[in-house]
Amino acid sequence: MPIIGVNTFLGSGRSKTVIPGEVIRATEQEKQYQIHMLEQLHATWKEESTVALKLLQKKAINNHNVFEALMEATKTSSIGQITNALFSVGGQYRRNM
Repeated sequence: MPIIGVNTFLGSGRSKTVIPGEVIRATEQEKQYQIHMLEQLHATWKEESTVALKLLQKKAINNHNVFEALMEATKTSSIGQITNALFSVGGQYRRNM
């Protein structure tokens, strides 16, 4: 079973950590395909995405439940677009060091 985007954290002794035996990177062809598909998503759904993201931002600003607007935004927007839209109205979490 492939593991994608692996983060491993060592447990405190009570939890078991699964460390993958092998991590495989995408080929250049796979990478370029994903970039092309993202560009196509942005171009195809530009207007619908703008509307969905503005609604999501409005709900977040007014402290309403954002779940429904978030689910609608995923139909036309990338994770990056959604993240940026929410960061622009709510700020970005930064862990204190």
